[in-house]
Amino acid sequence: MKIRLLLISLYIILAASQTFAQQIYDIRSCISTGLEKNYSLMITKNSEIISRNNYTPGNAGYLPSLNLSGRHSGTLNDIRTNVGDTNSTFSGNIHNTTNAASLNLGLTIFEGFSVTTTYRKLGELKNLGELNTQFAIENLVSDIVAAYYNYIQQVKLLENLRYAVSLSKERLRIDEDRYLLGSSSKLQVLQSRVYLNADSSRLSKQCETVHAAQVRLNELLAVEDLNGQFVTRDTTIEVNQELLYEKLLTETLENNTSLQIARSNMNVSEFDYRLAKSRSYPYLTASSGYNYNFNTYSSGSSSNQQTNGLSYGLTLGFNLFDGMNQRRTIRNSSISLQNTELRYQELEQGVRADLITIYSAYSNFLRLIELEKQNLQTATENLSIAMERYKLGSLSGIDLREVQKSLLDARESLLSVEYQTKLAEISLNLISGHIMNYYN
Repeated sequence: MKIRLLLISLYIILAASQTFAQQIYDIRSCISTGLEKNYSLMITKNSEIISRNNYTPGNAGYLPSLNLSGRHSGTLNDIRTNVGDTNSTFSGNIHNTTNAASLNLGLTIFEGFSVTTTYRKLGELKNLGELNTQFAIENLVSDIVAAYYNYIQQVKLLENLRYAVSLSKERLRIDEDRYLLGSSSKLQVLQSRVYLNADSSRLSKQCETVHAAQVRLNELLAVEDLNGQFVTRDTTIEVNQELLYEKLLTETLENNTSLQIARSNMNVSEFDYRLAKSRSYPYLTASSGYNYNFNTYSSGSSSNQQTNGLSYGLTLGFNLFDGMNQRRTIRNSSISLQNTELRYQELEQGVRADLITIYSAYSNFLRLIELEKQNLQTATENLSIAMERYKLGSLSGIDLREVQKSLLDARESLLSVEYQTKLAEISLNLISGHIMNYYN
């Protein structure tokens, strides 16, 4: 007996130490870790940095260009000169060299407002990069919150199945005691053992489901040990029951990131249209430079020659005819602009429809939660009465199994409705631009 108590004590200590060693997750720490380490989000942020780096006056064409170049060249020739039929001269290995250097400055003074339009387009692309990052962040937070509460749901289902196994064990114990006393048959004991094995099998499968949910959350957080064990600070699924449709609709039309991205794409298409039209204007460019040349001659009256000085110029141009390509480009840009406007209207309609659908499901789930709670309370009371009757022998094994199943089903149904309601709540916060409330 002492050895048995010692083994039990050691088991309890080991279990407690394992639980203590497990990392504790809460929703805020999960989001913080995911925002810091998630690989997909890091890629999106790098794309945003590129669009930010491109937003410069020089990239738009506001700044002049300055080029410095140098060149050294030479020739090595043999020259034969014939005068009449008899006289000729020959010069061999005539080596002439040229050294040149130039510093050139170029500036676009006017090009049909294309420089200003390009700079504004780059600014809009920078804003679009920020919106894409915001969109990625919001979707990542949504996935993390959903995975977090899915893990809680699976753990609760695991506890429910453990309770089912404990009920089946108690039933088997009762039947075995009855069989030993001669008040029950061997068939009843075997049937109870079948029920216990079935519940144990479901429990084993649920353990795998919990592990998969755990790995999925670790994957979203991009932790090194995907198989790492953890426990959640939250043990129940709390649902916000205060969401109002009218307020959500106003916030969605104003804050929805997808709509903001669509509006930004409309602005980019408008700038493309303006750039296409800017090619119809004349252009004016200015240039200046400093040139230096030094030539050497191995024959002739001069041994070398040096030239240096400044150069400048203005160029005014206008495209008179380019095979109707300019007209075609403007028309296509106009059609592209119309398409972005149509896509925005289509997206807005889809967002409105999603909001109506999700909110309807959210409201219905809230009503179902109350019904499922009532069903669970009734099923709990039924099981308590059924167990007493079964112990007295006034209830058959099949009827007891049905009562047990009703209780387990009621618990699973309540958990499922709570989780579905939470998913609807997450979707409503995502679509209305308030998904970061889970982090703040």
